Amino acid sequence: MSLHPTRRRFLLALTACGVTDSVKGVEHLPQSVTFKGREKFDRIVARGIAEQWSRLPMGARVTSAALAMEGTPYAGFTLEIDDRVESPSVNFDGLDCWTFFETALGLARMFGRSHGSRTPAGLLREIETTRYRGGLCRGGYLERIHYLEEWFRDNDRRGHVRDITATLGPLTEIKGRRIDEMTVLWKSYRYLANNPDLRAGMARIEAELQSHPFHYLPKAAVQGIEHKLESGDIVGIVTHKPHVYCSHAGLILRDAAGARRFMHASTTRKRVMVDKPLHAYLADFKSHAGIIACRPL
Repeated sequence: MSLHPTRRRFLLALTACGVTDSVKGVEHLPQSVTFKGREKFDRIVARGIAEQWSRLPMGARVTSAALAMEGTPYAGFTLEIDDRVESPSVNFDGLDCWTFFETALGLARMFGRSHGSRTPAGLLREIETTRYRGGLCRGGYLERIHYLEEWFRDNDRRGHVRDITATLGPLTEIKGRRIDEMTVLWKSYRYLANNPDLRAGMARIEAELQSHPFHYLPKAAVQGIEHKLESGDIVGIVTHKPHVYCSHAGLILRDAAGARRFMHASTTRKRVMVDKPLHAYLADFKSHAGIIACRPL
C-alpha cells in the first residue's frame, strides 16, 4: 500500500526538523513507481517458501534468490525513478549489476525475518537498509550510496557484510585516480540533470571517497585464491578505466564441481546469468584490473 501524500509530506517535514527515527521505512513515492514486477516477486517469494530459504545459511539464501532472477533482462538507470524525490525501489523487470546483487541480498535478508515481512514493503525496507548511507532514506538523492567501495565500507561498518578483500592475498593500491563519474556524466542521471544544486554535493562526496586508500586483489592472483570465496560473496570488479575504482559487480556461485562461477547482470549478454569461473571472466576483459569482495552476514 502506498503512503498517502499528506502523510508523506508530514514525515518529510519531521525529517527537515531533525526527527529522523520516525521515517525509517517510509516510502517517499508510491509503490506504482518504486516497485516493478510484482508478479515476479510473488513467484520468487512462493519459491522461497517452497524451498525453505529461511532455513538456509546466508550465502545459500543469497544465491537461491539470485538464481530465481536468472534470465531477467539487463536494464540500466532503473534507480532514476523521479526528477526530485529519492525513495527505495526495486525492479524485477530489469536489473543492472548493482541492483542484481542488492536485490538478491535484500531477498535473503527478508527471508531471515518473520513471514509478515515477505511483502513489497518488507523488501523495500531491506533495500533501504543497505542502499543508503547509515541505512536511512529521507527522500534525498545524495543519501544513496553511489559508489561500490563506499557501499562495502558503510555496510561492513554496520555489520551487514564483512569486507574480506584483505584476507584474499597481497593487495595493490590505486593512487591518484579521480573519482568523479557521477559529476562528469551528470547528464545521464535524471536527478542530477534536473537538480543542478545536487552536483556540488555529489562532488563533495566524490572528493571524500578519494580520501580513503583503495586496495584490491590483482586479477592475476584471483585463480589462486578462488577457493577462499563462497557462494553469495559479493565481488566488485576493479577497472583500469578512469573516473571510478569499480566498474561492475556480481555474486559468487560455487557449482557442483567446486568452481567459483561469476553470476551477474551482464552488460554484454543483456541478462542475469551464471558466467564462467571468476578468473576466466576477468581474463576476457583487458580493462578488468582485479577484485574486491565482501561476505553477507
